[in-house]
Amino acid sequence: MKISTKGRYGTRAMLDLALHYGEGSILVKDIARRQQISERYLEHLLISLKVAGVVRSARGTRGGFTLARPPSQIRLGEIIRAMEGSVAPVECVDDPEGYSRAPFCATHDVWVEVKKAVNGVLDSISLQDLVERQAKKDASAKV
Repeated sequence: MKISTKGRYGTRAMLDLALHYGEGSILVKDIARRQQISERYLEHLLISLKVAGVVRSARGTRGGFTLARPPSQIRLGEIIRAMEGSVAPVECVDDPEGYSRAPFCATHDVWVEVKKAVNGVLDSISLQDLVERQAKKDASAKV
């Protein structure tokens, strides 16, 4: 499984919002500048994240985006699934009825385990965990 640019940039945008959590609405242009992402592309990502319920938007002079919940309550898995869809390595995992060999296929069972493992890792990491990891990276870069 590969995470696309959409998933990587969506995660970076969410981390940026988490780093600025509590500061009010954050402008798309500010996130785009800090994360080196095209504003136009970032707007599309943020709309997907809004539909997924992990960000809120506000219009007007105080407009921008904020996290819908505290960083500790948003899981990396939510973000990746909002950006990428299922993390199943093969289609038959999400549609076993469409794969007549599923009950007899040993490799199908392995792909189900892979999906569970990936979801387990992604769901075990919160945005707050990423904020803390970023702080450590920033601190070690200053040394």
